[in-house]
Amino acid sequence: MADKAQLQRTPLYEAHVAQGGRLVPFSGWEMPVQYSGILDEARSVRTAAGIFDVSHMGRLEISGPGAASLLDGVLSISASALRLGRARYNVICDESGGIIDDCIVYRRSNEMFLLVPNASNTDVVLQWLKRWDQSGSEVTVVDVTSEYAMIAVQGPDAVEMVDGLCDLDDAGVSAIRPFATKRVSIASIEVWLARTGYTGEDGFEIIVPASAAVEIWRKLIAAGAVPCGLGARDVLRLEAGLLLHGNDMDVNINPYEAGLDRFVDPDRDGYVAGPSLTRIRDAALARKLIGFTITGRGIPRHGYAIMSGAENIGLVSSGGHSPTLEAGIGLGYVGIEYAVPGTVIRIDVRGRPVDAEVTELPFYSRRRNG
Repeated sequence: MADKAQLQRTPLYEAHVAQGGRLVPFSGWEMPVQYSGILDEARSVRTAAGIFDVSHMGRLEISGPGAASLLDGVLSISASALRLGRARYNVICDESGGIIDDCIVYRRSNEMFLLVPNASNTDVVLQWLKRWDQSGSEVTVVDVTSEYAMIAVQGPDAVEMVDGLCDLDDAGVSAIRPFATKRVSIASIEVWLARTGYTGEDGFEIIVPASAAVEIWRKLIAAGAVPCGLGARDVLRLEAGLLLHGNDMDVNINPYEAGLDRFVDPDRDGYVAGPSLTRIRDAALARKLIGFTITGRGIPRHGYAIMSGAENIGLVSSGGHSPTLEAGIGLGYVGIEYAVPGTVIRIDVRGRPVDAEVTELPFYSRRRNG
């Protein structure tokens, strides 16, 4: 754990303190884990709207004539095929196909991209880009994380809420498509809206100049959004079947094992992970990520053993109580023969085997459960 004096703080730190957020170290940052309570905050996002400070996430600007070519070489998708104003989820893999990080890439102009890696991996991704940049002076990579804040507003009321805050000329943000971006003004403050998120709900991630972050945060609260911490965010992403790097994937796991096939195009010239990922894709998988739902009594946690009878067949990578489904749910890797939905397994909860069932992901979706 990092020394508290070494922890970074987002532009919203003082607002979190003033609003009673419980701050904890997270990936080198001092971040709110909760305000009113993790489960209450998660329910607020599912039923109305919640806001999250996600300014700890990295923001890397890649620009220049060679920007698209560089990203084509390191991302699992083709950046050059990305249309202006659009975004895509992807993974960054090493030469062996292991997942260095998962991130979203935004195309802001023909020669300008924004890459948003996880907080703990920002420096790793930055160095990876520099390692593979063979363009000379045709690419500029700049870490602009400290220049901006990033606020996620999520929930069934989120779009209407943001629409009501935008200046008149920018009304109609509901027309912004999923994984699309638009520059708008809120209280005469120019921000980027991206219709993305990490909760399974509709909403936006707002990229705002650091100096204006507190004003935007307060306006969202005044409009009815509930401040939420990282605890609720983790519950919500698990319900939505979304993976967390460092728990559910890392360099020892490839995207096919992680069920991320649709975000990987290995058959591209110059893609550094392409040869390895092609071999992995064309071979039989030995293990695979599963979702499971507890049918007995108990809450699964990271590191708990997954069992078939008395045999240990894997480990829980993420787990917890779902307030939406009122059940214990989790993710983990098991042999491919156990990865069939409906398969009965057990989770070793502190030495007590608890019945569970392999469940098709996601556990929750807005269309199905909303």
